[in-house]
Amino acid sequence: MPSSTPTPQLPLDVSHRDGAGASHADLVAGVLDALPSPTVLIDADGTMLLVNSAWTASGDLLDDDRLRVGVGGNYFAVMLSLSEDPVNHGRIAALRELAAGHRRSVSADYALSTVVGLRWFHLQASRADQSGRVVVTHTDVTSRVEAEQASAWQARHDHLTDLPNRAHLHDLITTELRRPDRGAVAVLFLDVDGFKDVNDTLGHEVGDHLLRELAHRLSARTRSEDTVGRLGGDEFVVLCRDCDVDGALALAERFQSTFDEPFQLGERSTRLTVSIGVATAARDSAVRSTDLVRDADLAMYAAKGAGRNRVRVFSPDLRSAVEQKVLVAAELQEAIDDGQLVLHYQPVLHLPTGDVTGVEALVRWQHPQRGLLAPCDFIPLAEQNGMVVPLTRWVLGEAARQTAEWERAGMPLVTGVNISAAHFGTGSLVADVHDALEAADLAPERLVLELTETSVAEDPLRAAAQFAQLRIAGVEVAIDDFGSGFSSLSQLVSIPAGVLKLDRSLIAGTETRRSESAAAIAAVVGLAKACGMRSLVEGVETADQLALVRELGCTLAQGYFIARPMPAAQLPQWLAEHGGVRHSVGSARLRSA
Repeated sequence: MPSSTPTPQLPLDVSHRDGAGASHADLVAGVLDALPSPTVLIDADGTMLLVNSAWTASGDLLDDDRLRVGVGGNYFAVMLSLSEDPVNHGRIAALRELAAGHRRSVSADYALSTVVGLRWFHLQASRADQSGRVVVTHTDVTSRVEAEQASAWQARHDHLTDLPNRAHLHDLITTELRRPDRGAVAVLFLDVDGFKDVNDTLGHEVGDHLLRELAHRLSARTRSEDTVGRLGGDEFVVLCRDCDVDGALALAERFQSTFDEPFQLGERSTRLTVSIGVATAARDSAVRSTDLVRDADLAMYAAKGAGRNRVRVFSPDLRSAVEQKVLVAAELQEAIDDGQLVLHYQPVLHLPTGDVTGVEALVRWQHPQRGLLAPCDFIPLAEQNGMVVPLTRWVLGEAARQTAEWERAGMPLVTGVNISAAHFGTGSLVADVHDALEAADLAPERLVLELTETSVAEDPLRAAAQFAQLRIAGVEVAIDDFGSGFSSLSQLVSIPAGVLKLDRSLIAGTETRRSESAAAIAAVVGLAKACGMRSLVEGVETADQLALVRELGCTLAQGYFIARPMPAAQLPQWLAEHGGVRHSVGSARLRSA
C-alpha cells in the first residue's frame, strides 16, 4: 500500500568503502543492525547489499536453510524459495515497482512454516535512495495475527459449545445455497424438550453442561460434510449439504437416538427428548438462508405442538398458519382499541339453595368479517404477542362496570375474571384491579379473580403475596382448573384463596367412570373444606351430574345444563325466569368457551 509519509532518500554507495561513501555505508549498516527485525537492503534486481544481525540470526533461530543467505545473495530468489506462488510473484513485482519509483511502499503479512510452528511476519519495504535501493524489514507479528484470528473465530462461534453461532451458520448456509451445481440442502432445527425445567430445577450451570454434552453428541452423529451450530438457548441447527428430505429424516432419526442414553446432570441421570423441524431447498431452488432456517423453525414448533419428541417436515400450510396468526394479532390490537370485544356471562348456581349467586365473565371478539370468535381463537395469540395484559385490563374494567350497573338495577351479582399467568407475573395485578373497581364504583366484594392451578404453582410465593393483598382489600380469589395439574398440596394450603374450582375433566369422567370420578370430586371437595375454601364445579351438562355434585357437597356449580354464556342484556330476563338473584360468591374465567 502507498505510504502516507515521504520516503527518506539516503545518499549512500555501499560498493565503495573509502572516503564519504564508506562513512555513509557504515552509518546505514549501523542503523540496519540496530533494528530488532530481520532487515535487508537490496538493489533493483534483488541483490542483497546489506543484512542486519537479526536477519543473519533468523536462519539459525528458525532452523531454515532458505534464510541462510547473506550479502551478495538474491532476495527475490529467497522469497520464491519460501513459496513460489502467484502471491509471492506479485510481491516481487511490487518491490521492483518500488525500486523504479512507481510505488511509495510495499506492505504485506505472510505466513512461514517453521520448526517451531507457523509464524506470521509483516513485510514493510521503502525506497532508500534515487538509485533504486530498497530497505525491507520483516517483523514477527505472530501474536497479533493469532489474537486477530482468535477474535474472529470467537465472533463466529458460540462461546459455550464452540459450535458455529447464529451469524456464522447463516453465512455457511448462504455460501452453500450459492454454490454452483450444488445438490439439495437440508436444515434441521432441534429444540430440547423440557430444557427450561432443567435450568429452573438444577440451575444454569447444569444447563450449560447439558448444552455442551448435546453439542458433542450431535456433532458425533453428523456426516463429515454436515455442520452443527447453536442458535442460542437449547436451539441447535444442522446444515446438511447434498441432502434431500429422505436423507434429512434419516439424520433426524439419528439425532433422536442420541437422546436414548440418559444425561448425567449433577447427581441425577435424566432422560430427555428433542423436537426436530426439517426444511429443504431443492437443487435448483432460489431460497435465502433466513427463509430456510425460519421454515425449519416453524416445522420444529409443529413437532413440539404435536406432542414433542417428534420430527416434522416443513410444508407451506405451516407458514400460512403463522401469517394468519400475525394478521389476527394485529387485528386483536385494533379490536381492543375499537370496541370489538364483548363479554358474555355464564350464571353460577349456589347448590345448597338452588339460587343463582353470580356469573362468570367470558370474553368474545365480534370480528367484523369472521363473526363472533370464542376465546380459543384469539387468547393464545394474545399471550404469544404480549397483548394478554391489556386484554385482561379491558375485561376487568368492563366486568366491573357491568356488575355495578346490575347492582344499581337491583341485581347484586358477584362477577369474576380469570387472570392469565402473564398478567400475574407483571406485578401490576393488584393496582389494575383497584383501578377497575374505582372506575366502576364497585365494591370489591363483588369481584372474584381466578388463576389456574398451574400458574399458581409456577411462583407460589408471588401468588400468596398478591392473593393476600387482594383478599385484604375485599376481592375474593379462586384457584381454577384444580385437578388438571400437579401442584403440591403444601402449596395449596399456603395460598390465601377462598374458592377452589374443580376442572371440568373431573365431572366429565362421571359419564364413563362414575364411581372413580365421584370419589375424586368428593376428595377435592373435602380438601377445599379443610382449607376453609368453597368448591365450584364447572362443566355440569346433565341433570345427573348436577344431582351428583350437590350430593357430594359442592358449594357452587356452572355448566351448560344450568345455563350457557349469554350477552349482558339477556341476563336480567334469564334471571327473572329462573328465580332471581341471591348474593354469594361466583366465579369468572377469561378462557372458557
